[in-house]
Amino acid sequence: MAKLKNIVKQLSEKDFKTIHDSLIESNAEKSAYLLKALRERQLSDSKIMVELEVNANAYYTLRSRLNQKIEEHLLQQMESPRTDILRKVANLNEVLFTKKRTISIATLKKLEKELIDYDLANELTVVYKSLKKIHVNSSEHFNYSQLYNRHVAYMLAVDKSEDLLADYFKKYGSYLLSGDEVEKLGLTLLLKEMQNVAKLYESHRLYVYQSCMLVFHRLFVEPEDNVQQEGESIEDIFAHVQKIFETYNLDPLYYHINLVFEFLKLEYYNHYKVYRQAEKYFEEVNDAASNLLVNYPYYTFSSQFLISKLERYLRMGTEKELYSENEAMFLEFEADPMDVPGHLIYVVYKALSSYYVGKYEEAAKLINNMLNDTSLKKYPFAQMEVKALLALQYCMLKDFELFNQLTNSIQRQIRMFGKDACENVMLFIKILKIAVSEAKKEKPKKIAALIPKFKSLTVNYFAPTTFIKMDDKFVDNLTAIEPVT
Repeated sequence: MAKLKNIVKQLSEKDFKTIHDSLIESNAEKSAYLLKALRERQLSDSKIMVELEVNANAYYTLRSRLNQKIEEHLLQQMESPRTDILRKVANLNEVLFTKKRTISIATLKKLEKELIDYDLANELTVVYKSLKKIHVNSSEHFNYSQLYNRHVAYMLAVDKSEDLLADYFKKYGSYLLSGDEVEKLGLTLLLKEMQNVAKLYESHRLYVYQSCMLVFHRLFVEPEDNVQQEGESIEDIFAHVQKIFETYNLDPLYYHINLVFEFLKLEYYNHYKVYRQAEKYFEEVNDAASNLLVNYPYYTFSSQFLISKLERYLRMGTEKELYSENEAMFLEFEADPMDVPGHLIYVVYKALSSYYVGKYEEAAKLINNMLNDTSLKKYPFAQMEVKALLALQYCMLKDFELFNQLTNSIQRQIRMFGKDACENVMLFIKILKIAVSEAKKEKPKKIAALIPKFKSLTVNYFAPTTFIKMDDKFVDNLTAIEPVT
């Protein structure tokens, strides 16, 4: 919320009035009130909620929509000069066919400078192509031919870097669900290819794209605290990228991609357990979570935020709050079942949110629907983990028939891969089996004895069972289950 307050206070009087009037005209009186309260009054969030007569969930939605409205207005202001330049490029033939040669050259040179400032490689090729044509009988023809060829190559390099980014984060999803070393090697090779492309040109855009991949790689694939890293530190990369964003503050891509770096800063501080610093970025990323999940998977692995959010709430003991926040968070979100890793993480996140408020049937339905609609054969270990999570729901629902069918299926898979390969799932199922067994004697003691062993295991793939809080309440809930007869 602090970020939104700062944005509102930094708006010019003209921008503030325009946004406020627009909200009033569209009958968004509560949003207009919130905008004014944030700018002119020193009120706490709870006080504003009382005055607006809304609950926390509605207030969360309200401020998210206000933030979106402000962003749309600022983006529109940013795009105006850029749109003007693009319009001039589109109308170049009108100049070339109707104006004197000297005027045409002067117009093209002015456009060249403006396009370089905006780093618009595609449009620069149009300008250099025209300059090359005009100077066909001049010694400048060679120079403009070289510039044209260079910018065509640069344009292709930018396209290549965007493709590499998308491929990298698609492959990372497979690596996260499998922990496969071949997938990991593929990620390292993609990073090296990106670095080679970025070295071809002194380009801030290529540097930003490379940084999206490099920072993520150092945090989640080859952590820099485990491997000796060369080049800039992550903090230096953040500072360099921020300087680029400030220099090219009218670039709409940078305006949007800034969210990726806010997310990466959050993950950086989470990685080093500097949670006080992480909190500075959590709220902003959380407010834009739906947008991050839907529109940014080509620039980062957006679903990682859901994993980090689960870890945060479990660490803070506020996991029950997840469920109430989900309605606003996913209000305009549509899951993509074709993105198997992202979809699986989303379903697990929602199922665990339901589990922590005792809605076991809802959690089971979410997981069942995913298992029926999405093939996880490519990710057998992740499939076992998800099934184990479903088995817990059946256990809590006391549906022992479905529980036994499912655990038998999981145990067949365990035998197939070997106990050592999936000891974590084996222990989790063992805990649940003790809970539903007929023997009542020392159930809590037996379960409690297995928990430390389960927690001591580390796996190199996404393991939903690790997000089950195995505390005294967990043991009590399991031991209260009626035994199978």
